Amino acid sequence: MISIRIRRGLTIFLCSLSLGAGLLAAPALPQPAGNDVAAPPAAPPPPVRDAAVPPGNEVVAPSAAPADSKPQPPHYQDAIVAIVNDKPISEYDLQQRMALVMSTSNLPDTQQMRDKVREEVLNQLETEMIQRQEALKNQITVSSVEVDKDIQGILTDNHMTMDQLKGVLARGHVVMATLRAQIAAQLLWEKTVEQEYAGRVNITPEQVNAEMARIAEGANKTHFTVSEIFLAVDNPEQDEKALKDAQNLETQLQAGAPFASVARQFSQSPSAADGGDIGMVYDGQLAPELNVVLEGMKTGDISQPVRAPGGYFILQLRQRLEAVGTKIPEAPKPEDTALPDSLPLTRILLPIPPKTPQQILDNVLKVSEAIREHISSCDMIPKLMTQVKGAAVFPMGMTKLDELNQQTRDALAKTTAGDVAAPFQDAAGIEIFARCDKAPPKIVGYQLPTREEVENELFKDQISALARRYNRDLRRDADIETR
Repeated sequence: MISIRIRRGLTIFLCSLSLGAGLLAAPALPQPAGNDVAAPPAAPPPPVRDAAVPPGNEVVAPSAAPADSKPQPPHYQDAIVAIVNDKPISEYDLQQRMALVMSTSNLPDTQQMRDKVREEVLNQLETEMIQRQEALKNQITVSSVEVDKDIQGILTDNHMTMDQLKGVLARGHVVMATLRAQIAAQLLWEKTVEQEYAGRVNITPEQVNAEMARIAEGANKTHFTVSEIFLAVDNPEQDEKALKDAQNLETQLQAGAPFASVARQFSQSPSAADGGDIGMVYDGQLAPELNVVLEGMKTGDISQPVRAPGGYFILQLRQRLEAVGTKIPEAPKPEDTALPDSLPLTRILLPIPPKTPQQILDNVLKVSEAIREHISSCDMIPKLMTQVKGAAVFPMGMTKLDELNQQTRDALAKTTAGDVAAPFQDAAGIEIFARCDKAPPKIVGYQLPTREEVENELFKDQISALARRYNRDLRRDADIETR
């Protein structure tokens, strides 16, 4: 039996932020005597109250943030920004959700971005209000325990503690109730869809057979795992604005904004709910304008805006898979690859003082491993490390290896092009060395999915289509007044 899961995971991004939270769990790292690395002081975050989902074992239609969870600024305390079927959405609710998006999406805090986020977030809050009203009509509830379980999943996925999560939110002036309300709204909608369509989605063996045959036909073609951001152009007058918006989003993406978070907030495609993920396609399956762009992309690339039927697309190639039967060369192993005399390097230092307690040292080592895992190129290091309290970054440029100490050379000896060496401790602190030479593209072959995987994907497609239709009909019939 396949259970209905419409949207798991929040429209937030906590991955890189959790790196900073790791160091914040320990006392500030003092500067070792004689070390020339300055660790910038961190301003204390504003206090934040852990406001739970409204009291009671079960709740229906939680508000975006209880009024007593944080004093409302007087300039928008009583303002109403929208009314949905006679139910208001306050300026406070909108500002809190905007703060959640901005602080957890790694988006630049500019007025232009805030204006765009405001429009998208208000639309999202209106949709959630409609969905909560539908849940209430159908006597569907969500318990505090269910919300707690989802929050624990966020903590586990991001290797965070509750205190660290609160710290991330506090730095964005977001109360915990805002996050809990968003989770509760998504759980309510999942339950509503499940109740509405339970037993009405049936994937037959014939459907699975047909899909497997279709997949087999494309097995001899290159496959692409793709994410998209789509901005619709409904009439020619919208073309110029849509292109400008798409170019602005592409600029933010190239600067390091997470693709999935941007897609969730701005894409007008149904795939936005899944961070823009459209899954796997093979050569020739997409519109010709998009297909020709994909053919020229490498894994990890983000395209410029592409005009195709319906509007503008920005594509992210998450993985390129060669046709079935392609001979895949073995990836080079460090022990089989001699180090050159010189390498372009970037050094990251997490300073720790002498006689640091073992618990703090262990925590910093965990953070250093998380940093290593999140570095995919030297270009992203400066921005990533601004989120790690006390860390220092030293771009070293082309460096002769015989000028480095033995400990550093030993760490680099276990790397190949583009790798990040395993962290190690020395007198200055925890050292991480990243190789800035370009790694050769990794060649991966396509593998045919199993029958169970095909069945699950067909089920997901059908239930997602029904959920979108359900939501579209509810919004069409709703009385929405935006102020």
